Amino acid sequence: MNRSIVFVDGFNLYHAIADNPLFRKLKWLNLSKFAKCFLSSNDTLVGVYYFTAYATWDMEKVGKHKTYTKALKYHGVDIILGAFRYVDKKCGKCKKAYNTFEEKRTDVNIAIKLFETAINDAWDNALIVSGDSDLIPAIEAVKRIFPSKKIGIVIPIGRKAEELKQVADFHRKVKLKHLETCQFDDEIDIGDGVILKRPDSWK
Repeated sequence: MNRSIVFVDGFNLYHAIADNPLFRKLKWLNLSKFAKCFLSSNDTLVGVYYFTAYATWDMEKVGKHKTYTKALKYHGVDIILGAFRYVDKKCGKCKKAYNTFEEKRTDVNIAIKLFETAINDAWDNALIVSGDSDLIPAIEAVKRIFPSKKIGIVIPIGRKAEELKQVADFHRKVKLKHLETCQFDDEIDIGDGVILKRPDSWK
């Protein structure tokens, strides 16, 4: 059996779902169950890592996000947090300056965890759920140093990721059925009287 670890680029997957009005009710995603959709009969899942960051300027969003990460932790997913940074940008059309928040560290955190787990021989196959081409150098480096290990890409729904596909050993595509069949129950009893509920805006 091949030991498989799944690395989930939280924002890349989230925006693939949230940007399409047809998919927005599918954010309450059980990543442990979801990860198994992309394994073969010769694979065994030994870990799922979820890389994300909290939008600390919007406490309502943070509340929903923390409820979700608690649900993931309860189902065995490891959470690795990055951060947002306040940045100055310029509009490409009108050239006006504006301020916004930009998520940082996710690609670096994925790269570090990919290397760390490869060095510790924790997996035979790694699957990265992302369409972010910034991950290409890390994938190429791990494949060069550990040629016997295989790295695959799971492309979020509605994305293409052609550059990533060129460096991966294999690729899979997220389909609507994967999102629909891997939802948590609306309420999750995690014990000690604590019940996690799907946010109303995610229904």
